[in-house]
Amino acid sequence: MPREWNTPKREAWNAPIHQMLRAIDEHNRLYFEDHDLWHLERAAELRRYLYELKTWIHRQERRDG
Repeated sequence: MPREWNTPKREAWNAPIHQMLRAIDEHNRLYFEDHDLWHLERAAELRRYLYELKTWIHRQERRDG
């Protein structure tokens, strides 16, 4: 089923975003399992990157109308 919010600008990024969200979840799971702060730090880096990526995508969509 196609996503209602999908746009041509987002299409190429859907799979990588999904994988990064899964990686964040896995880092969080591992942190709660072994309390290694490295996992929290990597999850935070991925969240920052995703925020910046989504901001960039939104700017591209506004620019291209």
